[in-house]
Amino acid sequence: MADRKRLLILGGTAEARRLAERLAAKETLEVITSLAGRTSAPNRPAGKLRQGGFGGVEGLRAYLAAERIAAAVDATHPFAAAISAHGAEACATLGLPHLRLIRAPWRPRPGDRWISVPDAAMAAERLPALGRRVFITTGHKDLAAFADLPACRFLVRLIEPPSEPLPANMELLLARGPFEPAGETALLRDRGIEVLVTKNSGGSATAAKLDAALDLGLPVLMIERPALSASESVESVEAAANWVLETVL
Repeated sequence: MADRKRLLILGGTAEARRLAERLAAKETLEVITSLAGRTSAPNRPAGKLRQGGFGGVEGLRAYLAAERIAAAVDATHPFAAAISAHGAEACATLGLPHLRLIRAPWRPRPGDRWISVPDAAMAAERLPALGRRVFITTGHKDLAAFADLPACRFLVRLIEPPSEPLPANMELLLARGPFEPAGETALLRDRGIEVLVTKNSGGSATAAKLDAALDLGLPVLMIERPALSASESVESVEAAANWVLETVL
């Protein structure tokens, strides 16, 4: 259909996939999901797929204009600060409707032993006083911050092997969520883990590690989310879908 409106979803999350699935069947809407391309075998969303970077905010702005995008939804990971900022700026410059779909952060419960830190460097600074057997689920980009802690031994869980070899004090565990509390508790207990290091990503797929840490009474070094530019935002796929239907169609 020549008059179909084009929606760009900046994706990479389960929420982005669910939003694409919900909207792709609309006859008057063409859904395009953009993925950064860091995962070699991503879960393919409904609708059209675009992979790879845009070349900064200028490249994204050019793409939005060239492809006649009617609106954009930023459903990237809560720690994908750069693309979120680029999306907000590019849409503002072009006057395009822009929404951020961001899952609610995890919040500590009674009994949780969370220590909030702003970044991986601060987590590494606090770590030696908390334990030496460490389970780390921050993603590969932050591992360098922990490489100079020879007294610590790390179990690192990633979806895919990193491009560079891990430091000698790190053991790699490849797995993709969702995970269950019983399995996470068994993993931490069997490996003698003394402290968990993670990011406040939110969502249910990987929250079981927090249940396991609570069950075992372990401290959690929680890297909090980066500050994002002010933007209209929602926390549910349903709310984002309604926004698209009301804004674009």
